[in-house]
Amino acid sequence: MQDRDLSEYSPSLSSTSRHLSCDHQLCEWGSNCKNPKDPCPYIFNYDDFENTTSAGFLVEDKLHLASVGDHTARKMLQASVVLGCGRKQGGSFFDGAAPDGVMGLGPGDISVPSLLAKAGLIQNCFSLCFDENDSGRILFGDRGHASQQSTPFLPIQGTYVAYFVGVESYCVGNSCLKRSGFKALVDSGSSFTYLPSEVYNELVSEFDKQVNAKRISFQDGLWDYCYNASSQELHDIPAIQLKFPRNQNFVVHNPTYSIPHHQGFTMFCLSLQPTDGSYGIIGQNFMIGYRMVFDIENLKLGWSNSSCQDTSDSADVHLAPPPDNKSPNPLPTNEQQSIPRTPSVAPAVAGRTSSESSAASLVIPFLHLMISLLLLLVKCMFISTL
Repeated sequence: MQDRDLSEYSPSLSSTSRHLSCDHQLCEWGSNCKNPKDPCPYIFNYDDFENTTSAGFLVEDKLHLASVGDHTARKMLQASVVLGCGRKQGGSFFDGAAPDGVMGLGPGDISVPSLLAKAGLIQNCFSLCFDENDSGRILFGDRGHASQQSTPFLPIQGTYVAYFVGVESYCVGNSCLKRSGFKALVDSGSSFTYLPSEVYNELVSEFDKQVNAKRISFQDGLWDYCYNASSQELHDIPAIQLKFPRNQNFVVHNPTYSIPHHQGFTMFCLSLQPTDGSYGIIGQNFMIGYRMVFDIENLKLGWSNSSCQDTSDSADVHLAPPPDNKSPNPLPTNEQQSIPRTPSVAPAVAGRTSSESSAASLVIPFLHLMISLLLLLVKCMFISTL
């Protein structure tokens, strides 16, 4: 296992870093540039965090990857990815919401898995796993178990802009509630889970009826339903289950957040919050104990129970080399913007390199990896040449 590298990324200290120019095909804001060779700007608003924005410039650098598999030798390679180097942050970023950055893992053209797939290095899919100790791993190119459960992604206004799924119904304990389903965004960038207000009210009311513990007021907390419980009562917390089409069930391993108290008691809260929006957000806390597979190529979400240490069931074949044996691998050209149907390749994990390597190295496992639609945002130190 490897540790995370928490050093701050500085493009000026990376030998492989370079600005994306305004005339690059991946620069969406190029029309705002005075000169086509100027650095490509970006600005991004985060719907999950009130008034949170990030603005800066796009940078290309190298991601260091290692193949995994029980029957193949580990191979290392470098792949070009795009980073958003923030110059101006607003809202929750000032409170440390993303001190180590936000990795772009969405279905957009500029996300890390999309760029790796377009370059022919992996299949356009990846998996995330979080364990009970707030650690986990990411595998690029991983399609998971053949026996895993799955549900299709849903388009929004005809396009797949994010990982939306359709929840048909939900259960608390042995009681399955009758209210109609809802759409939910699957987003590990959200630490906790949010439900549309009507769904939330029905679910927490049923949970409160079934839980065998005394409800208490916790004025400074994030959640409304908190309880004081003995160690025995903690084992009687009613289960929460989401039901998807085709009888696919998602059982939440631990829907509560526990806080050690005193005299043998523990305070725990149902870690759900309401939202006025039309859709819910399945956050990181509901994903704990699962290997979550985001299969962009086949437009589906998969999940299976996992300790986050199991890679033996992954595809055991070679990581695809850069096209035409070129190294380092460049960003895709206009001709490579469609995803190639490459043979099955082994999942890849980000790994540590020597201190002489690019400062953009990402190291897995990690504490909290956050999904965003477009960019890998990192704090950047810019050394002025003026």
